[in-house]
Amino acid sequence: MSETTNTLGQYLRARREQVTPEQVGLPRGGVRRTPGLRREEVAMLAGISADYYLRLERGRDRNPSTQVLEAIARVLRLDDDHRAHLLSLVADAPRRPTRRTRRAPGVPDDVQVLVDSLVQPAFVEGPYFEVLASNRLARALSPGLAAGRNQLRDLLLDREQQTYFPDWQSMTECYVANLRQSAGADVDDPGLVRLTEELAAASPHFRLLWARHEVRGQRTTQLRLVHPEVGELVLRRARLGIDGLDGLRLVMYYPDPGTRDADMLALLASASLPAADAPHELRPTS
Repeated sequence: MSETTNTLGQYLRARREQVTPEQVGLPRGGVRRTPGLRREEVAMLAGISADYYLRLERGRDRNPSTQVLEAIARVLRLDDDHRAHLLSLVADAPRRPTRRTRRAPGVPDDVQVLVDSLVQPAFVEGPYFEVLASNRLARALSPGLAAGRNQLRDLLLDREQQTYFPDWQSMTECYVANLRQSAGADVDDPGLVRLTEELAAASPHFRLLWARHEVRGQRTTQLRLVHPEVGELVLRRARLGIDGLDGLRLVMYYPDPGTRDADMLALLASASLPAADAPHELRPTS
């Protein structure tokens, strides 16, 4: 079955392959044809029959009990994010409306005014990391934050954008895991399908990460960025939901007060002003 029709089975298999026998107290024993645990080992440790577990992976049973899923989650050593994702994939789980009916065609004028009024780099992103609106300082910070760009696509496919991010490896892992969690069971959403097919065709790294079925929630994090004019910046990143615009987030980057990062961001901000308003000229750091 394809991923779009057997999301639970795809997820179970991907997570099973990432747990070693030693991690669950089993001897490795003999040659293994696939990485990780065998199906019958997961079934034994979860207290269910091997035949029933096989039906779950093959999509023949779409409605396992919460108790069964909890037992499997313990065997597969799932953290809270991965456990919640597993529970969301069962047939009777409440499904969100598909994004084709809830995504706004654009950013309302009042949200654009808010973004433009913020003194820190700010932009609005959609559920697949597409940039829908941004302010002047965000675009000065990175050309990848202009409206119409996609942050994940740029990270994976744009070599110039990759040079901005020395933590490229961990960033791509985080973004792909965020995308997995955001998608949930809606892996047949047209926008998601278009993006993942494009990235899978062009990026072996994406194919590897997507196949791992890692999930991770959105959290306030730090971002390390090397700007061609002001050098390295370490900024905090906050993502906030926007009332009435389901799936869209306001993202802001901000420095710790009193740091070099704050000074350099202020310098970049002054240089991004229109010529009549700019108080001084930006000079590259040595």
